[in-house]
Amino acid sequence: MEYRRLGNCGARVSVIGLGSWITIGGTVDKKTGNDLIKFAFDNGINFFDTADVYAIGRAEKFLGVSLKNFRRQDLFIASKCFWPMSRNTNDKGLSRKHVTESVHNSLQNLKTDYIDLYQCHRYDTETPVEETCRAFNTLIEQGKILYWGTSEWTGKQIKEAVTVCEKYNLHKPVSNQPQYSLLYRDIETNGVLDYCQKEGIGQVVWSPLAQGVLTGKYNRKKIDRDSRLMDKKNSVFVQRLATEENLKKVEKLISIAEELKTPVSNVALAWCLRNQIISSVITSATKLSQLKETIKASELELSGQIIKKIENNFKLKK
Repeated sequence: MEYRRLGNCGARVSVIGLGSWITIGGTVDKKTGNDLIKFAFDNGINFFDTADVYAIGRAEKFLGVSLKNFRRQDLFIASKCFWPMSRNTNDKGLSRKHVTESVHNSLQNLKTDYIDLYQCHRYDTETPVEETCRAFNTLIEQGKILYWGTSEWTGKQIKEAVTVCEKYNLHKPVSNQPQYSLLYRDIETNGVLDYCQKEGIGQVVWSPLAQGVLTGKYNRKKIDRDSRLMDKKNSVFVQRLATEENLKKVEKLISIAEELKTPVSNVALAWCLRNQIISSVITSATKLSQLKETIKASELELSGQIIKKIENNFKLKK
């Protein structure tokens, strides 16, 4: 397993991370979830990503129990807050009140004294950025979190937070968690990647396999019954990405993977990791076989020629 610095901070995370959206604490059973977490840890994954809203706290609680089997200092645990957790008018957003109460709930769920990376799950238009920055700074000073980051913020919004932190000498965000894959490259054109590279803000990207579309499984004539595309509740992201145009591109990517004698999913992950500002790709799995295949991507290095070949297939839309 390869490890990279989380932006400019001193901590290192595994380039393959294990996420828990939909899966752990949700669609996978207890035994499978524990097996996935143990296999991930045993094979070098130290970065475990979750959020309070995932399965309304159940994902955090599952991780809290399962990760107790390992030394705390061997783990890098990330969580997030922002989305409504109840009908309470203050139980949402990035106000000092909600951020403080959310981190206390997450600490209890995760059964830990501190969270390595606590993230703003979205930008809050109703709360002054200064209030949010000061709230996260307080939590760091109290030792409840070690670093803070953003998720799905625009380049302008991240810059706004960094500017406030520099002005008042507060701890700055060290990371951003955007959606990023060969089929979703917005951060390359909307200013996020350029600004983060300039400021040394690491990217821990989600959906690097485009919700499974880049694994090639949706190119088959017969789609597995347990695939996300067949799950009406959680298939909205897949449906947006599994277009006829995209599936044709994936067919070409499969050909490239066959030339390299490696799974197409590993090629897609290695492509994301071609840029050192990408600290980690957050993956998920419902089966141990999927995770075993995914972890091998950390060992794959694509040549400039292969990257160019991939780029010619997946034209960047500006």
